Amino acid sequence: METTFDFEKPIADLLMQIEKVNQVAEKTKVDMSATITELQGKLEETRKEIYSNLNGWQKVQMARHADRPQTLDYIQMICEDFVELHGDRNVRDDKAIVGGLAKLGGHSVMIIGHQKGKNTKERQFRNFGMANPEGYRKALRLMRMAEKFGKPVITFVDTMGAYPGIEAEERGQAEAIARNLLEMSVLKVPVICIIIGEGASGGAIGIGIGDKVYMLEHSWYSVISPESCSSILWRSWDYKEKAAECLKLTAENMYSNGLIDGILPEPLGGAHQDPEQMANTIKEQLIKDIVELNDRQIDTLVNDRIEKFCSMGVVVE
Repeated sequence: METTFDFEKPIADLLMQIEKVNQVAEKTKVDMSATITELQGKLEETRKEIYSNLNGWQKVQMARHADRPQTLDYIQMICEDFVELHGDRNVRDDKAIVGGLAKLGGHSVMIIGHQKGKNTKERQFRNFGMANPEGYRKALRLMRMAEKFGKPVITFVDTMGAYPGIEAEERGQAEAIARNLLEMSVLKVPVICIIIGEGASGGAIGIGIGDKVYMLEHSWYSVISPESCSSILWRSWDYKEKAAECLKLTAENMYSNGLIDGILPEPLGGAHQDPEQMANTIKEQLIKDIVELNDRQIDTLVNDRIEKFCSMGVVVE
């Protein structure tokens, strides 16, 4: 097993010990099964201890893992008959946001999400998952289509933020995100949002207003990235670990503050260790919520959604 992060070094050390014992046993023909069993038990305990006690910055690292499943991966694993739809009917087709109609457990849904890309060429093609205004306008067009035909909307959030380039601002980046917030809050169909990786700033919330909002266990959600926060407060990226703790951006922090509806547990070691298991967990939760939300009256659905977000951040003396 190749490890990626410094905090995984104890795991790597134990794996190396197990490999060496296996080599000795094979070479000398000595029974080392008891030693191997002991080391494997210690490995399992170490994994559980490490991954259940990650701090804020370590969660950010996990959310950025190169092998972490992205929107199109989950669509492929949980959906049937996915038909991707393109373009905002105004400027162009933003590749940082993908979306289309699909079947999910017998339900027709509109599914939308950020797509970062898996290699250098694809990341450039997808603009690293940082959408331009036309990306958010494409998402809104698809949501309105879903509303027209009475289909639930599912969004997967995974972005470092909306694209901050001059041309994006010239085409109305802030307006596009603000418009999505307004329209999603009154959309007359169920809306379910899941932060599957990074949830940074307006780029995340631009498709993040829903009746149900979930975070994967090792994802993060915040108004700003730790690096940007560090550069603003301390004029350096060297304090990103401290910034991550101060921002309270983990799923546990968000849930305890009443900002999300639940946390979806990841396989031990992260979603990238067992994408199929993670996809099954997501699928089960989505189907459960679709059935529940479809039974609500439209007026009740919209009013509850508005009340949910209006009550956030309110101080009661």
